[in-house]
Amino acid sequence: MWLVTGATGHIGNVLVRELLARGEKVRALIPPAESREPLHGLDVEVVEGDVLDLDSVFESLRGVKGIFHLAGVISIMPGPNALVHRVNVDGTKNILRAARENNIGRLVYTSSIHALRRVETGVIDESVPYDADNPYGEYDRSKAQATLEVLNAARSGLEAVVVCPTGVIGPYDFRGSMMGSVIHTAAEQKPTLYVDGAYDFVDVRDVAHGLIAAAEKGQRGESYILSGQRISVRYLLETVREITGRHFFQMKIPFNLAEFAARFTPWYYRATRSNPRFTPYSLEVLKSNSHISHAKASRELGYRPRNLYESIADAVQWFLETRALRLSKAKI
Repeated sequence: MWLVTGATGHIGNVLVRELLARGEKVRALIPPAESREPLHGLDVEVVEGDVLDLDSVFESLRGVKGIFHLAGVISIMPGPNALVHRVNVDGTKNILRAARENNIGRLVYTSSIHALRRVETGVIDESVPYDADNPYGEYDRSKAQATLEVLNAARSGLEAVVVCPTGVIGPYDFRGSMMGSVIHTAAEQKPTLYVDGAYDFVDVRDVAHGLIAAAEKGQRGESYILSGQRISVRYLLETVREITGRHFFQMKIPFNLAEFAARFTPWYYRATRSNPRFTPYSLEVLKSNSHISHAKASRELGYRPRNLYESIADAVQWFLETRALRLSKAKI
């Protein structure tokens, strides 16, 4: 049996689906107040608990052969965030302690491409170090710190490997990730504002396959980047338009104007308690170097990401079908 933390997240629920499809048994560690909708109808053993509660972590590991540790808090807001640090760093320390004391055979930690030091030019690969002093955000720093903890545990003998996905898109995005929300908005033909910029995006199903391959073939103490394809925001929107065959209003915002406006959006998001999308951090990502290589994962894990056109098409279909299903239920 595999333990999956963060099983209700985008990558997490797709990973659970893939493990089940391969005949594996899965246990999910889920906080009591967290929605289980992403796992509805799946044959998963649920254990209520939290990565910050060491007792529940130990309880969740009974009879487990390995761990996929994905639980974490994502934030694109500026400034310190105690919850991000606690869950991402302290929660990972709890998982590592429990894994060592229970002699777990394999731990696969889902880090992030943003945990790596920013590189202005050239190709980003696994030779780039993790940056625990990253100046761009608490999320980046916390993922780097947690990753270094995992690598230290691996050097001490724990069978642990690290994977670093880039920007994840695709179906089963129940919570509406930042780029998933962009695709969803465009698919419903709602007016969309965008800026020039590009990033490397990867299909969530390919990330799930990469995680399993890392569990099966990854070398202890090694990191594997799971990237996909570098595309612009405009390409993403035009692809949605092509797939749906329907036009929607799009307006490109000059980047310098967007940067000025982004100084004030964090205040708005905090005041309205809405999900952040347009912040100084998200703009920085879109203009950063996103030439990212997955050559090592392809060579050592057999990782082969699909074309992103398929990913966008499947995401559009999933969002529209899910919306239609929810509307039909609401009328009953």
